[in-house]
Amino acid sequence: MTDGVRLAMWSGPRNISTALMRAWENRPDTRVVDEPLYAYYLSQTGLNHPVRDAIIAAGQTSWRKVVAELTAPVEGVFYQKHMTHHLLPQLPRDWIPALTNVLLIRDPAEVVASYVRSRADVVAEDIGLVQQGELYDQLGAQVPVIDAADFLRNPEGYLRWLCEHIGVEFSERMLHWPAGRRHSDGVWAPYWYQAVMKSTGFEPYRPRPVTTSGAAAEAVARSRPHFERLYAVRVRL
Repeated sequence: MTDGVRLAMWSGPRNISTALMRAWENRPDTRVVDEPLYAYYLSQTGLNHPVRDAIIAAGQTSWRKVVAELTAPVEGVFYQKHMTHHLLPQLPRDWIPALTNVLLIRDPAEVVASYVRSRADVVAEDIGLVQQGELYDQLGAQVPVIDAADFLRNPEGYLRWLCEHIGVEFSERMLHWPAGRRHSDGVWAPYWYQAVMKSTGFEPYRPRPVTTSGAAAEAVARSRPHFERLYAVRVRL
């Protein structure tokens, strides 16, 4: 194989990450992988996520094998949808600079309000902004940061920017896709992807006023400084 582009999109949960995966998968030159470190993460933490056992059985629990696949030579574009909270402290991160990395952020209040509808327990480390801040420190100011609200106000503009950033032609096919599940979706899709499975494109941005309390409010408060820091350096079109 020739060495193509390994595009790693680092997000937290309840963002537009699955819709972005749909957009890239709709290109004929792109293959995608959905949260390849999820099985490893669950096997190490013992957390009781929906269909935990099925995720572990279907996935790869050896981080070394996952990393070997993520960093191997590719043809075309290899789009990697990553959750930053899967980057446990004991997981080495020296392989990440071998990828073309982008950070995808979303306001933590909106993330947490959506997250607790599927899983009641939440701490700041569950929604990934803490780890996104760590990745920004590791990769330096050259790593682009894209805010989900900005993106949804101008999907075509940001997709064109991403294509130019990695050196491929923009395709109109990235703006629309068939509804339904994909073979590439993780086995957790029925629990988390209901909206995107019904979608055929990016939904217009709508502000979502939310209120949180207790542990959810604490997760938002701890995540807020990391979000504000990254938001200040985001890509603006």
